[in-house]
Amino acid sequence: MELIRIAVVDDHQIVIQGLKSLLVNHEEIEIVGSFTSGLTFMIFLKDHFVDVVLLDIMLPDANGMELCKEIKLISPNTRVLALSNHTERSIILQMLQNGANGYLLKNISVEELVKSIYEALSGGLAFSKEVKEIIAKPSQNELRGVPQLTKREKQILQLIAEGKTTIVMADQLYLSPLTVETHRRNLLQKFEAKNVAELIRVAAEQKLL
Repeated sequence: MELIRIAVVDDHQIVIQGLKSLLVNHEEIEIVGSFTSGLTFMIFLKDHFVDVVLLDIMLPDANGMELCKEIKLISPNTRVLALSNHTERSIILQMLQNGANGYLLKNISVEELVKSIYEALSGGLAFSKEVKEIIAKPSQNELRGVPQLTKREKQILQLIAEGKTTIVMADQLYLSPLTVETHRRNLLQKFEAKNVAELIRVAAEQKLL
């Protein structure tokens, strides 16, 4: 019987210990390494083949989404299963776009985890039950459709995303600060966003940035 080589990348030791104790009874699975940073895992991956990596999305030294891309570049045959507490649909979809072979929430049962590992190894996409429900349900933004923006609103949206202040925007676009503020208010309304952070997130989701 060929062992399934698994690596765990998570900055919480308790998660690593938990996964080890969950998988200890599965003789066909071997945890070949556990890492609390993206960098130490990438160094390990250059010299060792890993069948499946259980990857946390938020690491102290790396963004799991970007790390997923790097893993796939170095080792295209390694299956990446995101293991996270994040339930935002946009994050799940971004992970898949970056090459992940599945997305699991940390409240997953051991049966579901093992099934997902096999599913990923057989070339499928593996999702925990809750994630399947999140993916199946379109977000409010998708249901609403993409807001129609004027050329000026697009310019201001871009500058907001770049972190420019009202004064700087007014200067750059030869407008009065009051006009810029009016456009900013209109953008918040069009995107039904409570604040600038939400405005940028929604606009990025809808590929307007």
